[in-house]
Formats: sequence, C-alpha cells, structure tokens
Amino acid sequence: CKELANQVAENQAIVKFLTEDNEEIQFSVIEQTTLNGVNYLLVAEDSEEDEAECIILKDLSEKDAAEAVYDIVEDDKELSVLADVFAALLEDVEIKKA
Repeated sequence: CKELANQVAENQAIVKFLTEDNEEIQFSVIEQTTLNGVNYLLVAEDSEEDEAECIILKDLSEKDAAEAVYDIVEDDKELSVLADVFAALLEDVEIKKA
C-alpha cells in the first residue's frame, strides 16, 4: 500500500497476532470487507515508512467463537480478487500485487 503511513488514522483498529513462536505482531486494520459471506481484513504492520506491505486476512472463526481466527490469504486467484476489491474501496491508496 502506497503512502500507507499517511492514510492510517490514529483511531483505526489494531489487531495483535501471536506467531507459532509466541511472538506478538501488531497490525493496523486498513479496511475490511465481506465477500461471499466471508470477512476479510486488509492489514499492515505499523510502519513509519511511506510504503508498507499489506496482508489480506481471511476470517476462519466459528460462528460463536470468543476469539477471532484469521489466516493469511495465499491463494493467487482469491488474493487477486480481494486486492481489486480493496483497491476500489481505498481509492486514494495504491495496492501493488506481488
């Protein structure tokens, strides 16, 4: 996401993830959307740089789960469709597909 540091408002949600090594990583939620009944988050690691790497997360939580469970979207077709959706939602942010 280009110029992401300038786009992320101070009041946007922060989500914390634990890696398999119990390392905590914080992400800023840039945008969210629902596609075919599945929730997705566009997130970026907190960064002082003008450009930051964004990750799209897919909600895999059970319907009544106490905590949300997300996984990184890695399927190329799904990732391409979601990148287009998020690019349309965020007109002032450029999303480059890796």
